[in-house]
Amino acid sequence: MDAVTLPAGPARPDPRRWWALGALVASMLTLGFDITILNVALPTMAADLGASTGEQQWTADAYVVVFAALMLPAGLLGDRFGRRRMLITGLGVFLAGSLAGALTENVSAVIAARAVMGVGAALVTPLALSVLPSLFAPEERAKAVGIVSAGSTLGLPLGPIVGGWLLDHFWWGSVFLVNVPMAALGIASCLLLLPETRDPSSPKVDAVSTALTAAGLGALVYAIIEAPGRGWADPLVLAMSGAAVALIAALVLRERRMPRPLLDLTLLARRGFLFNTLAATLVVFVLSGLLFVLPPYLQSVLGHDALGTGVRLLPMMGGLVVAARAAQPFVARFGARTVVSAGLAVLAFAALLGSRTTVESGYGFTALWLSVAGFGFGFSLVPAMSGALGTLPSDRAGSGSGLLMTLRQVGGAIGIALLGSLLASAYRGRLDVTGLPTEAADAAGGSVVAAHLLAERTGLDELTASANSAYVHGMDVALAVCGIAAIVAALLAAVLLPSAPRPAARDADESSGPSGVVLAPGDVRQ
Repeated sequence: MDAVTLPAGPARPDPRRWWALGALVASMLTLGFDITILNVALPTMAADLGASTGEQQWTADAYVVVFAALMLPAGLLGDRFGRRRMLITGLGVFLAGSLAGALTENVSAVIAARAVMGVGAALVTPLALSVLPSLFAPEERAKAVGIVSAGSTLGLPLGPIVGGWLLDHFWWGSVFLVNVPMAALGIASCLLLLPETRDPSSPKVDAVSTALTAAGLGALVYAIIEAPGRGWADPLVLAMSGAAVALIAALVLRERRMPRPLLDLTLLARRGFLFNTLAATLVVFVLSGLLFVLPPYLQSVLGHDALGTGVRLLPMMGGLVVAARAAQPFVARFGARTVVSAGLAVLAFAALLGSRTTVESGYGFTALWLSVAGFGFGFSLVPAMSGALGTLPSDRAGSGSGLLMTLRQVGGAIGIALLGSLLASAYRGRLDVTGLPTEAADAAGGSVVAAHLLAERTGLDELTASANSAYVHGMDVALAVCGIAAIVAALLAAVLLPSAPRPAARDADESSGPSGVVLAPGDVRQ
């Protein structure tokens, strides 16, 4: 199809537009459940590939770090070189990364494949929505945006179930392979159904800022993940921490001098935007960390299979989705500040309640605090996102949305790194490896999965008991940190957020739908 520039909507509706929308929904659904499908697979991958806790953290974080660094420049590439072309490229890269991840046989290659998938996801996420104006007239566009967003949101609770079923019937690589036909369908549909659009006036991609973002965030995550094993005083950890500070500082200085910055950091001078963004970032920090630490507890400590683990994550995911859809009426009645503060307080209560978990607690207690946490996530994240964007004038909504999306991804990456490292450090400190050879002790300290495998081979039931107790202790430490952080955030929100939502925020919510803006893979998504 011929390229057009900045379409305001088709003069005559394309009869194939709903089929094209279906293809976009399938693509976003794949990205949506890819967020949660991997977490269920990590314990199985750890057992089959011998992955330590740190390597599992990198498997999850490689995707997020790349996604955070490339999402904004990927959108600019679509504007300049064609949105359909770059969307197809993104789906192709995601397909290639998924195929490579499914066929590899070592942890390092899986981590590399996840990074490649992050590149593809960074291209697909912003462009899947940017092509909608070329398909739908203004009166249909809000409905189309809501459908695409709902597809991605649906992927969050589907991921654990799909992943668990695959792992119960196939090998761990199937959680990657399932992406291949979905991405291929998306590519074919884009080729056949989508028109090409571009914006020649779009600014050039700032390669230096993109490199500083990726390198700075990567160095920070590396230091946090490696610290439990090497120690915070280790020269490499100190060097990477210093490099992260220097790179991020260089990024901030560069962006402040750019006439059209990739990340408009001046928006953080607006109190409403700053504190709503911090609240949303904190929620994603906790959510990402919990999705990392919970599956090993459910599988290794409680003994559930992969599908059972996925099903048992549903109370949290269900509470999140329900609360996300129910949040806006509460905001309209009580104000965003009250709802965000209350949501964070509920999240804090759930995390602190969860930090009382013991080896004997059982799943009933876990389901209770997970359900409460899900409601806390939904009631704090949705109003915070809407409130942040509602404080901005319309001419800065795009740059504000981009900064908000990026900071949320950064929060997710640091949540996996920091909470996973706290858990790993507490686990190693509590695990009793008395009498084990040094090599075996190191292996058992690498992860609770490795400790269970070693105990099965050696018949050491006491090692299994010690590993379970140590892992629950580490999880409790991570949950306590989440609870304290949420309490601090709730107090700051109660004191510093604007007292009432702006009309712009309400109008934005009514036009796009509250859940779509927050839970989908970019923004409208995570």
